[in-house]
Amino acid sequence: MSKSLNSLIRLIRIARTLARHDALFPLEQAGAPPWALWLLRRLARNQGKGRPGERLAAALIDLGPSFIKFGQSLAVRSDLIGDDIADDLSALHADMPPFPAATAIATIERELETDLSEVFQSFDETPVAAASIAQVHFAVTADGDEVAVKVLRPGIEGQFDRDLELFEWLARTAERTLPDLRRLRPVDAVRIFADSVANELDMRLEAAAASELADNAANEPGFRVPGVDWQRTTRRVLTIERVDGIPIGDIEQLQAAGLDVQDILANSARAFFQQVFEHGFFHADMHPGNMFVGADGTLLPVDFGIMGRLDRPTRHYLADMLFGFLQGDYGRVADVHFDAGYVPRGESRDSFMQACRSIGEPIVRLPLHEISVARLLAQLFEVTARFNMETQPQLLLLQKTMLVAEGVGRKLDPDTNMWVVAQPLIEAWMIENRGPEARLRQAAGDLADIANGIPALARMASRLSETVTEDGFKLHPDTVAALRGENEAGWRPSSRMLVIAALAVGLLIGSLF
Repeated sequence: MSKSLNSLIRLIRIARTLARHDALFPLEQAGAPPWALWLLRRLARNQGKGRPGERLAAALIDLGPSFIKFGQSLAVRSDLIGDDIADDLSALHADMPPFPAATAIATIERELETDLSEVFQSFDETPVAAASIAQVHFAVTADGDEVAVKVLRPGIEGQFDRDLELFEWLARTAERTLPDLRRLRPVDAVRIFADSVANELDMRLEAAAASELADNAANEPGFRVPGVDWQRTTRRVLTIERVDGIPIGDIEQLQAAGLDVQDILANSARAFFQQVFEHGFFHADMHPGNMFVGADGTLLPVDFGIMGRLDRPTRHYLADMLFGFLQGDYGRVADVHFDAGYVPRGESRDSFMQACRSIGEPIVRLPLHEISVARLLAQLFEVTARFNMETQPQLLLLQKTMLVAEGVGRKLDPDTNMWVVAQPLIEAWMIENRGPEARLRQAAGDLADIANGIPALARMASRLSETVTEDGFKLHPDTVAALRGENEAGWRPSSRMLVIAALAVGLLIGSLF
């Protein structure tokens, strides 16, 4: 009871902040009483300017780090908030006021259990970046290596714990009171957000993500992940190789440095394709501020707090679905969704195929360089809502990442599509993973899995056979009592039920021998 009361009090404070920025529309969409919204508008001094998404972003910044991160998470949920607002929230990478350098130094010394001078020969007390969760300082290690040191904000864990508790309460309330929202799985959305935040609040996990991405890209030309300094990395401190490059979005600087934007685009397309389809582990926060270009044109990503994963079945679904769209084979697109279990079996395949055609026809008639895969996915998610397709959070994160990647690609060269550049890789991957030989290998693998399972089945059969004696089945005393009607409920099975049960057991034994 007290938890709900505290949540209600906090909700009122949040609502006042939203009202002050003229951003009450989320509460309107959630069905808040009109009189309450009217009262909030009267009590708050309206300072809102810009589009609805911009006003909401400003309110979230005012509410603090947890809400900024939640806004960034919502930016991938256009199914919840609409495309326009999602686009505005995508720009929610606002700088936060830095916390004192003395606090950062104290955190480093406490985490590394030594004086700062023992591990760094120099440390720039002016942060180069201050975000919602951490801030970054440049330093030089005692070994002479130039590094970037990322330090968590003080007290950030407690603040997130309180806010996550509120978010989960709101999501549960919404699912309970607004049945139409259940398909969108708001509780799951909050849990995914919580998992993402947990990764960002433990610098060791971010370091591990950088390390995994580096291993995956070890043989990838033109793409290099900065190395992690594990000896100077702890739960609250991340030390990583300092990146010296030009932001990928600064075309003038890239050209002034004599770099070929076509080569940069090719590297970007190749790296993104390899991350998503080959490895199923991708950088999911690839805005221009998180990607730099070295003097030799090598791509240098930073900030590995938000990463996405796609298992192999999901990658195969994605490839088959996109291939079906580009071939105009809408029956295949529909079958892929039903086979994956994304669309419930009770829905009409023909109606779903017709809906897919409404998405695909405008696309297949475009020149290949004008096709946006991210927009295609966004339209697909919008249409599938009518067929009770549950939200697939991993695909929403991918769709938003694709949208950013395509935007960067268009900025590098408006006349070239990154997917056209990656076409040879796509074709080779499709042959390797979805061609006839690949399907034969998959079938062989399935048979091997069945063969590997035979010993377990044999053991189960052996255990079952031990329950069979010359006198018949050995039943547990509770089962015997139940069959005799001696259980507490006084239930007595009918003769028909006993016959069915005996037949079922007989069939089971017969199938095992």
